[in-house]
Amino acid sequence: MKVALIQSDILWGEPADNRARYETFIRSTEADLYVLPEMFDTGFVVEPDDCLSPSWSRETLAWMQAMADERDAAVCGSVAVKERGRWHNRLYFVRPQGQGGVTFYDKHHLFEYGGETLSYVPGTERVVAEWRGVRFLLQVCFDLRFPMWARCLDDYDCIIYVASWPNKRQHAWDILLQARAVENQSYVLGVNRVGKDPVCEYDGGSVVVYPYGNIIAAAPSGSEAVVTAEFDMDKLRQFREKFPVLKDRDFV
Repeated sequence: MKVALIQSDILWGEPADNRARYETFIRSTEADLYVLPEMFDTGFVVEPDDCLSPSWSRETLAWMQAMADERDAAVCGSVAVKERGRWHNRLYFVRPQGQGGVTFYDKHHLFEYGGETLSYVPGTERVVAEWRGVRFLLQVCFDLRFPMWARCLDDYDCIIYVASWPNKRQHAWDILLQARAVENQSYVLGVNRVGKDPVCEYDGGSVVVYPYGNIIAAAPSGSEAVVTAEFDMDKLRQFREKFPVLKDRDFV
């Protein structure tokens, strides 16, 4: 399994232009899975009724499907979605047609400090997406701070965190990604944006973390980049069998 993390700037409220930019990044490398940041098509918008069109998310989902079909790979990223009058920060995991369809996860831990709870409703379900023999737990940004929500129940091999995580809290992002890998004996993919929006600046810090907690691939700080890595699933299984930490996990 080869994964590609796309760390990029995001043009504020310009979904068509952002999709075009990501198309270039995606076509620059071969992978089984491409992971994009949180709200990659618009930026992290906390008042969506003021500046977003509900049709944009449909267009972005169709684009994700087209990219998955073209590359014969899964495409994963979060989008602001309005459904039955309510907004969701929805992480899509899109496979090529005929190879498993679309799985989605609605962000559970909304970022109240940044105003996200004023317009969005939280998801209630923990979601695992399987692709080419690897099971991915889907998570979004602020979810990273809540280890019990990510606790491995012997049902996944990798956690995906997509984010718009500001640079003033970069140290927390770096540490928590490694912690989630160690405590769950899992690969972790952390994909963050760079650049700035009307409120915050972002330095990225996108990484692939090995289950031991060591970083096996990382994007340069503050720069747009495509980072790739390959999973060794046999080695992960052997590690979990030899050192079965998860059997002693807490559930409360």
